[in-house]
Amino acid sequence: MPSTPPSRRSFLALSGLTVLSVSLTAACGGGDSGAGPAADGKVSFAWWNIATTEPGKSLFPQISSAFTDAHPNVAIKTTSLENEAFKSKLTATTSSGRLPDVFQTWGGGVLRQQVDAGLVEDLTDLLGWSSELTPVSLEAYQFEGRTYAVPYDVGMVGFWYNKKLFAQAGITAPPATWTAFLDAVRKLKAAGLTPIALAGKEKWPGHYYWAYLAMRVAGLPALQEAAKTKDFTGAGFVRAGVHLRELVDLQPFQTGFLGAGYSTPGGQAATMGNGKAAMELMGQWAPSVQKDAGADLGADLGFFPFPTVEGGVGQVTEVFGGGNGFALRKGAPKEALEFLKFFVLENESKLLASNGYLPVVKGAESQLTEPNRKAVAESLVKATGFQLFLDQAYPPAVGQEVNDSVADLIAGKKTPEQVTASITEAAKGA
Repeated sequence: MPSTPPSRRSFLALSGLTVLSVSLTAACGGGDSGAGPAADGKVSFAWWNIATTEPGKSLFPQISSAFTDAHPNVAIKTTSLENEAFKSKLTATTSSGRLPDVFQTWGGGVLRQQVDAGLVEDLTDLLGWSSELTPVSLEAYQFEGRTYAVPYDVGMVGFWYNKKLFAQAGITAPPATWTAFLDAVRKLKAAGLTPIALAGKEKWPGHYYWAYLAMRVAGLPALQEAAKTKDFTGAGFVRAGVHLRELVDLQPFQTGFLGAGYSTPGGQAATMGNGKAAMELMGQWAPSVQKDAGADLGADLGFFPFPTVEGGVGQVTEVFGGGNGFALRKGAPKEALEFLKFFVLENESKLLASNGYLPVVKGAESQLTEPNRKAVAESLVKATGFQLFLDQAYPPAVGQEVNDSVADLIAGKKTPEQVTASITEAAKGA
């Protein structure tokens, strides 16, 4: 897959992070960071990324080489790690106060912990070109009006659907409301079709439903306020769980979904891509993962945003998602930021042409031609609000509880009220 789905890969267990009082520039100036002048007088910096699969596996080294060719005084020491290995290694380096000069980040609670520990460079006054980036692409990396990373990809979660199966069930248009969505599920079941594919074993895909319902019912301000007060027991959050139970009670998922993985053989992506389910709620990477699973719906694959909920305050233009970015360690050489500017602004066309990333530069969405990618990108451009994946936006322990409790709700082991109580307990203890 072009880039691992943002929410689970970025879930670093940094609960033991210690704020260091030592000089961070000195602590991070050598070893793993790779920063500083080399023996030949070149400026050297370390770049950690997760580009172990295509298109990044080939594209990232090309971009790096193009930069060093144009800047012969710079040497880039690249480390590309698979997501889990990356998370493990970065957790260890963060805990010891030693971050690489340039490192992959998905923002949210993990980046916030690194920022609070004084390990990350504040880029706010250094990004004179930030106005060229879409506001929605920057949100995951901003805290109290300050910016701590540069995005190179952004996306959103929505419903991917099989147009042929919708037609078989007599569904003439994607549902725009929750009532219409439930009615579509009933029509699909009546036609003998599986409405939804879900990777119940991995938990994170299930949290998308509760999160979106919370956005549509309670609204984005309520989610933001709950994060501050550490109280998720409000009526809107309980109602989100009630609506999710409405869906679960229709038994919409494939047989054995509680034991199904996401990208594993026979898992959610393969079930959807092979035409054995009519829908999946997933991020912009879904078509690529379906193809990786050996399945490709081609022109039969469509996309629509999560429906609005009658009586809720959330709008269809408020999106839920995440992206990919790079942050700098505190004291990283200025050439590292120059590299990020080169990577994003001068290589946006290459990133988009690879079909693995979505635009972060204003107006770049016009370069997209594939209908579904274009639909996602245009939804992001029109977005009036943005919510980062909850298992990333909140501290790791809270995000994990969201995943666990929602999984229990879907499995019939928790009530909507118990879900909100468990998340609140985790938030107060984080």
